[in-house]
Amino acid sequence: MSKVTLAIVAAAGAATGAVATVAAFSFKKEPKPSVTTTTTTTTTSAAKPVPHPSVPAVPSPAAIARTPLVDPNGLFQYGFPGPVADLRPAASLTSSFDRRTRNPSWVAEHITPESLANHNADRKHSVFVEDVGIPEMFRAKLKDYFRSGYDRGHQVPAADAKWSQEAMDDTFLLSNMCPQVGDGFNRDYWAHFEDFGRRLTHKYPSVRIVTGPLYLPKREPDGKWRVSYEVIGQPPNVAVPTHFFKVIFAEDGLVGGKVALGAFVLPNAKIANDKPLQDFEVPVEIVERASGLEFASKLDPARRNRLCREVTCSLIVKDFKNKQRDYAQK
Repeated sequence: MSKVTLAIVAAAGAATGAVATVAAFSFKKEPKPSVTTTTTTTTTSAAKPVPHPSVPAVPSPAAIARTPLVDPNGLFQYGFPGPVADLRPAASLTSSFDRRTRNPSWVAEHITPESLANHNADRKHSVFVEDVGIPEMFRAKLKDYFRSGYDRGHQVPAADAKWSQEAMDDTFLLSNMCPQVGDGFNRDYWAHFEDFGRRLTHKYPSVRIVTGPLYLPKREPDGKWRVSYEVIGQPPNVAVPTHFFKVIFAEDGLVGGKVALGAFVLPNAKIANDKPLQDFEVPVEIVERASGLEFASKLDPARRNRLCREVTCSLIVKDFKNKQRDYAQK
């Protein structure tokens, strides 16, 4: 046997012996240990689910198209620009104030035979005052009327609020005033018109009157219509209306009863006392269109009657001029 052959056989024998030794060690029997039986109760909590990372949904092209590029309403985080209508409820009237013109947009009152029969107030105890409930920058001021050539014209007259001194004082707030032509209007025709409203309580148990200014266009020589009005005060502050309106609701006193409705528009100018009142009667829709207000949107047409068909719409001329001139200069 050659040396090479002997080397291969020796190597093979060594390898076989090593494998046999490992096998014998693995299967060698160990002494059997003593066994002790123990009962153990183990409570385990439910395994917490493994959170899966959320995958954001891919927005559809339609959703992307709906996403606004701008937010105009974001302006409101700094405040609401307006317009702001200052509602001014008081004992004898309720008004809505127009900050731009420094005049009321409208003033509402309610008179009855009972309210007019009470005489618990005297005009000489009332004085014209600024309405401090209106922000100072927007309110009408006493100095605005000083030497302006216009009266501080009541929208709700003091004579309609004699049932208490507080009620009468409310009518002297400048938020109840507009600049009015004095002679020939505020102290004459307009005063007679206010008296007409009071006389309606002889027939109707409840009368509601809404009064306010208008700023109407006028045709100029070039054929075009323009709105033009004076502004009084230093600096110019209070607008002088071109016209005034009254809308009258004369109620029969029954629930769901008839309402005699009348609307009138008068120029802020001298008017002869013999001018028929019916010349100034207009459909209520005309006042609504000119003022931007709504007066009878909830009044069923079946309940409406025309005021000047139920009563004679005419004035009784009384001497108001001298008395009102004295108070207008206070």
